[in-house]
Amino acid sequence: MKNFNRRDTLKLGAAAGLTATVPSHVYADTLLKVGAVYVSPVSEIGWTKQHSLGIEAIQSEFGDSVDVTVLDNIYVPQDAERVFRELAAAGNQLIFGTSFSHSTPIQKTAPRFPDVAFEHCSGLVHLDNLGTFEAKYYEGTYVAGITAGHVSKSAKIGFIGGFPIPDIVGPANALLLGAQSVNPDITCSAIFLNSWYDPGKENEATKTLISQGCDVICSMTDTATGVQVAGENDAWSIGYASDMSQFGNGKHLTAFTLNWAPIYVQAAKDVVNGTWKSSTRWLGFNGDVVRMSPFNDSLSADVIAAAEKAMSEIKSGDLHPYAGELKAQDGQVRVQAGSVLPDQEIRGFNWFVEGMIGNLG
Repeated sequence: MKNFNRRDTLKLGAAAGLTATVPSHVYADTLLKVGAVYVSPVSEIGWTKQHSLGIEAIQSEFGDSVDVTVLDNIYVPQDAERVFRELAAAGNQLIFGTSFSHSTPIQKTAPRFPDVAFEHCSGLVHLDNLGTFEAKYYEGTYVAGITAGHVSKSAKIGFIGGFPIPDIVGPANALLLGAQSVNPDITCSAIFLNSWYDPGKENEATKTLISQGCDVICSMTDTATGVQVAGENDAWSIGYASDMSQFGNGKHLTAFTLNWAPIYVQAAKDVVNGTWKSSTRWLGFNGDVVRMSPFNDSLSADVIAAAEKAMSEIKSGDLHPYAGELKAQDGQVRVQAGSVLPDQEIRGFNWFVEGMIGNLG
């Protein structure tokens, strides 16, 4: 695997040249070239780590028949657009963008290279050669919220998100709804960092929430800082993307983890077989994209059973985290009793449910 950091991307363009010819077809007996762009550095856990495992799964599947170029810490839109363009010009037949922040850059690049297959995680726009894939994070946060509702003594939990986008706002709401299924009086305070990777700001945010009385912290960022700081301050924590129990000082309740490997491998196989088509994939517990890491040993058997029951019922369709009645912060009913929030509104979540403390401005 070739690994580059942001500084190295400046060298890539000169080496690749912008006039390289991209093959119109990919055959099984030719070398598959794959490019991947990560929004943050690869570490031992977290969002980007899980995407790196997807790339590793492609390498394991194809062995010497695949050539991979990875560039990490690419989050500035201008940098990302240049990188996508240069990867395509270098002859990569399959290119992955791994962040909502890559939306505009990858959407601009794809039409310029119609013979390249682009896959965008967290994307919403589809083109003939641009597909998207995403996880139903809210299923995991709802189940994690059930454990939070059982252990919280203050009836106050906290949520830290990278940006106030639907893929983060929705899971924050589901976290609270899961907790409120145990204790209707629980509230959740939310802080957004406006960054996917800023351990310093995440440290401050975690301490702020704890100082406000929150005794369970869930952080949807690309570090384990929230888990670590919560544990150091005797607060419970919920991890994201990877199992973060090693950082929780014994207070890590669980994590909603992400398994992108099947999507990565299938996309590569489809490109090689000439069957790749732009598609949208939105998977949760069903599809094995969202998983729960082992529950904390200190949780009672009844609490674990309640969480596992919710997982089973979400899979079967007997339970939906956004089933009505649901009210917004202002008390307005958004989902009537007996109804469920439609998928398109879940994917466009731009409001907080009643009991959330914070704003989306």
